[in-house]
Amino acid sequence: MTIFADQIINKIKSKRMYLDSEKKKEIFGNYGSGNTDTGSPESQIALFSFRISHLTEHLKSNHKDNTTGRAMMKLIGKRRRLLDYLKRTDITRYRAIVEKLGLRK
Repeated sequence: MTIFADQIINKIKSKRMYLDSEKKKEIFGNYGSGNTDTGSPESQIALFSFRISHLTEHLKSNHKDNTTGRAMMKLIGKRRRLLDYLKRTDITRYRAIVEKLGLRK
């Protein structure tokens, strides 16, 4: 390999993913019923909120990145649908997750 290719590979390896499995376990542990509770609406809403905040920061410096903007809008829609479901089925859980994540002003 060339020196340039080695530098690129090292740069990719040194970058840490913003959402690795440890971070997901932490999110699921804080907002779900446990570290392995990946399917509850609360844990999914928390995960989507974390991803949305990361994409928002990315778009602040890369405002012409339309693909990321579209992906973020799809995530917002998914989170909205989950919140609507939770509001329909269990209003106390809905109010708790909204307060815990600080989604409403």
